[in-house]
Amino acid sequence: MSAVEAPSITVVTDKAKLSPKNSPSRPFPLEWTRNIGIAAHIDAGKTTTTERILFYSGAVHKMGEVHDGTTVTDWMEQERERGITITAAAISCAWKASVGPWKGIKQRINIIDTPGHVDFTAEVERSLRVLDGAVAVFDAVAGVQPQSETVWRQANKYNVPRLAFINKMDRVGADFHRSIDDIRTKLKGNAHALFLPIGAEENFSGVIDLVQMIAYLFDDEKDPLGLTPVTAPIPEDMLAEAKVYRDKLIEAVSDFDDHLAEKYLADHEIEVDHLMLAIRKATIALKFFGVIPGSAFKKKGIQRVLDCVVNYLPSPIDVPAMAGKDSDGSHVDAVVDDKGKVAGLAFKLWTDPFVGKLVFYRVYTGTVKKGTSLYNPRTRRSERVSRLVLMRAIDREEIDIAYAGDICALVGIKDVITGDTLCDEDFDIRLEPPSFPEPVISMSIEPNSKSDQEKMGVALQRLVAEDPTLKVKTDTDTGQIILSGMGELHLEIILDRMKREFKVEATSGKPQIAYRETVKGRADGEGKFIRQSGGKGQYGHVMIKLEPNEKGKGIEVFNETVGGSIPKEFIKPSIDGIMEGANNGVVAGHPVVDVIVRIVDGSFHDVDSSELAFKMAGIFAFKDAMKKAHPILLEPIMGVEVTTPEEYQGDLIGDINRRRGTILGIENKAGACIIASKVPLETLFGYVTDIRSLSKGRASASVTPSHFEQVPNSLLQKIVETTTKAPART
Repeated sequence: MSAVEAPSITVVTDKAKLSPKNSPSRPFPLEWTRNIGIAAHIDAGKTTTTERILFYSGAVHKMGEVHDGTTVTDWMEQERERGITITAAAISCAWKASVGPWKGIKQRINIIDTPGHVDFTAEVERSLRVLDGAVAVFDAVAGVQPQSETVWRQANKYNVPRLAFINKMDRVGADFHRSIDDIRTKLKGNAHALFLPIGAEENFSGVIDLVQMIAYLFDDEKDPLGLTPVTAPIPEDMLAEAKVYRDKLIEAVSDFDDHLAEKYLADHEIEVDHLMLAIRKATIALKFFGVIPGSAFKKKGIQRVLDCVVNYLPSPIDVPAMAGKDSDGSHVDAVVDDKGKVAGLAFKLWTDPFVGKLVFYRVYTGTVKKGTSLYNPRTRRSERVSRLVLMRAIDREEIDIAYAGDICALVGIKDVITGDTLCDEDFDIRLEPPSFPEPVISMSIEPNSKSDQEKMGVALQRLVAEDPTLKVKTDTDTGQIILSGMGELHLEIILDRMKREFKVEATSGKPQIAYRETVKGRADGEGKFIRQSGGKGQYGHVMIKLEPNEKGKGIEVFNETVGGSIPKEFIKPSIDGIMEGANNGVVAGHPVVDVIVRIVDGSFHDVDSSELAFKMAGIFAFKDAMKKAHPILLEPIMGVEVTTPEEYQGDLIGDINRRRGTILGIENKAGACIIASKVPLETLFGYVTDIRSLSKGRASASVTPSHFEQVPNSLLQKIVETTTKAPART
């Protein structure tokens, strides 16, 4: 077996041997800190898992339940009423692993519990951007679901090592090995069991540790809180199976450890700590994903998850330095070091009724002290940090210093947006901000009174600052305010928050689709802006070539002029004009996507040419080329996965066909039928209510954004007429 390059892992159990990058005053050394996220599809059990972790680690003394509205991390009124997570909540706890190189050493675990609903995917995106590791939670019956795939892709994008927790092993239809196969086939993850379940469904009574080759047994009567699982030998009837899966585990991680591979091939005994370090290396290298079975609701297996977080997920010092760029665009690293210059990322804003604006901040290097100033390269201004707090969901703990690797909140920073770098003034670095998807749905909103209008302006300003996927604009034709977001639920929550938090009474219009436009052909375009009316005139002349771009590439503009036909100082205004022209296409006035524009020629006037004239010429040239290049209208297509009892399968498939949907596949799993399809968003308003009535309340659906597709010609005219009249164009 050839060794694959993997990070070097240093196990430090003696405080005297800790890295010099640690400040002597740190409460928890870098090596003994874990920043993790809990992420998954809606209803997989993230918040319940987080609640159990907090209880077993001693951070809370009573377990809350989602259905009772008593969980720590779901603290918003809307979250407790609906039983869903809307905003990512940060909280910390401490844990001593019961096994492994760090056995008995108290470690700090900073946890972010993220939403599962696709409408709040921005919360997952920005959380994963600043975390070192994650626990992906899966439903043992449903396996990999649509939003599981989205979360997994987001974690891949930011290179986040992760463990998989197969939750709900007590449910009817739970299948641990099928869930692992799902991760391998649907997510292309090299997933292997770290533990095997003993029994399943109502007989789920323990787990087998494949590293130590021992069993942990649960006793619901003697230990209803699951505080002290009984350690026991592996049951005789599962011993052979356990040996097979242990061999598979060792084979999977041997690529990352030559010494382990040699021992395994020579049939020598493999020490527990050695195998654990090999698993850790492979996990941090993103080549291996360990899988743990359990049931958070029934309080089974959570301590094993905590042990695995400590033993296998990275500390801030184990992951590569966070990459950034200086003002010249050159590569710069923010290397984790308490003694270094400060650099960190503002990844979330939140308005607190008591302390004002909270800036959630991940410190990558250096230490931030209360009262110091941080420089923002975007605004080129420094601002003073008046207070520093550690977040405990809704509660706060005042601190004087935040160290490298910490996630905290800053008070006092005013001029900041999500994704800003905050650093020392003499540290020239801009860290890569998280990226967010474009809105797919819009609605008009009108205040009910003059006083509501004033309050609504303040409310929207704060809500847009907090949520990068919420867009607000004023329709130039009607004067109405248009909200754009990720889905019906997203906009519903925003309106609810305006009413509760900002006391704004408003009336909302019917949701509208965020269409896009593009071209199918190539065309030349010419734009002239000439005004001669005595005195200094205006003269701008731009010629372009327009062609389709690859899907998802957006708009790319290239300057291919020669011989100074357009002076250098007028190239940028020409590009600005082209980009402005692309905000409103020629089919129905929707934004244009995925085109390549080449500026090939033009002319200028020595006296009359100006930036404004070339900007206007750029707009005219783009519109001219767009009209000739076979423009088309695109509509958002959603991935729809319906889970239903088999007797309603025919009705639900017929309903999808009526909505212009395409069936991708039908799968039977645990007595239920799962229908995967692609359906235009335009036909999906009220869909969940409709399928409940078709199935007598027994079917459920998951809807996730997929892609944009051309609107059929038979519907084009109707949609163009509707959207050009409607105020909700985005």
